[in-house]
Amino acid sequence: MSVIHRTTLEPTKLELLAGWLPTRPWYHGGPRPRLGKAGGFRLDDPKGGVGIEFMVVRDDSGDGPVCYLVPLTYRAAPLDGADAALVGTAEHGVLGRRWVYDACHDPVAVAELAALVEGRAQPQAQSVSDTPDHEVSRALAGEGPVPAEFPAVEDGEEHTELTAPDGTVLRVLRTLHPAPDGAPQAEPGAAGHVAGAWDAPDGARVQGLMVLLLTPPPAP
Repeated sequence: MSVIHRTTLEPTKLELLAGWLPTRPWYHGGPRPRLGKAGGFRLDDPKGGVGIEFMVVRDDSGDGPVCYLVPLTYRAAPLDGADAALVGTAEHGVLGRRWVYDACHDPVAVAELAALVEGRAQPQAQSVSDTPDHEVSRALAGEGPVPAEFPAVEDGEEHTELTAPDGTVLRVLRTLHPAPDGAPQAEPGAAGHVAGAWDAPDGARVQGLMVLLLTPPPAP
């Protein structure tokens, strides 16, 4: 289970993201983000070595506030071959130096996200140890299985697509939108999804889709 340490992180996560977000094609704010934490959840690494967080940040630097989904991983050593996905490094008051990565490029995080869609992983509260997050929901049409490896990663203007060798796609929705009726519904054409909750700019707690599972059409 996730263990949350009450300690310092220098620079902070938001400070790291303030320098990294403007380099992303799906970021639509100003050159100097004004960020605040809006929500999120965690997943457990079965081997206990990698911290996995799906963070929601609010940015107030553009024409209007926008909430972004920023999956991150925290490692005790650099991840081989992932230099382009490095958000930055930080000093943790208990664990020492942490290498912080865009989790869409981290195979441990991607495997656990696939397991979450399939129902084999349990989402954990973002800031409380050993506590399931019951605001996170998932759905899967059929029984699966969902591939565990999605090695091809492509950033778009609104989402990041992770593609498995068989053509299955995990679409990480970077710009979040509350569900129109307050309850996330299945996306037409999607085989599964993950939905979560965050704080809207007006302070209301809202829910919406965060990740979609898209499967290739059957062979003729």
